[in-house]
Amino acid sequence: MVKGLYTAYTGMLNQQNRMDVLTNNLANSATVGFKKEGATTQAFDDVLAYHIKDQSNPTNVRHIGSLSLGAKVGENYTDYTQGAFQTTENPFDLALSGNGFFACEYTNKAGVTSVKYTRDGSFILNQSGDLVTKDGDYVLDANGRHIRLNPQQETVFNENGTITQNGVTVATLQIADFTDYNYLEHFGESYYQPVEGATRKQADAKVFSGYLEQSNVTVINEMVELISVTRNYETNQKVIQTIDGTLDIAANQLGQLR
Repeated sequence: MVKGLYTAYTGMLNQQNRMDVLTNNLANSATVGFKKEGATTQAFDDVLAYHIKDQSNPTNVRHIGSLSLGAKVGENYTDYTQGAFQTTENPFDLALSGNGFFACEYTNKAGVTSVKYTRDGSFILNQSGDLVTKDGDYVLDANGRHIRLNPQQETVFNENGTITQNGVTVATLQIADFTDYNYLEHFGESYYQPVEGATRKQADAKVFSGYLEQSNVTVINEMVELISVTRNYETNQKVIQTIDGTLDIAANQLGQLR
């Protein structure tokens, strides 16, 4: 019975993890460039039970069968499927069609800068004419420098990432890609950062001005999955309550001396 309690408990932990992932997806369903996450479940390795106090043959441990110790929380993964494009008619709103990320210079509260990557192309010009994200982080060019534009001139973004003003090329956006997205991790709402082992490669994405890539979260699917997770959680909870009631009867009723 105690083993049953543990099995149901691990099931509740898995459903709780899945619920956290689903609610985060729903919370970011309107976040530009957001990529939804998923959760996996892994089974514990089976172990063999054996007679601990069997003295018939001390040199020979007799196995009596295998035990399943429930399930454990597996790895979370990110679905990098491209989201739908929304027309904005704002030339500084950019969307990437294909694999790749915009490179941005992120500054933390301690003033330390690092390069982060995003699919969120809702850019603006700051007071100095620098191309920045809506949070004020600098968008980088192909050489890792800030991109400064003249706000009084018409700005054109070409599909290959080049930026022209009055027919003159001013800069080229840095579009980065990686050979294995398993070496990327979420950072904030829409940023990604490479971890040890990440390898960059040439991106094949095309830049489209006047569009924004929406989140790839399908709200209806996430809601249906959330209902399923909630029911599974409640089922494990009822299992624990049932076993607890059985143990209470065994300890407080059947164990009483008449």
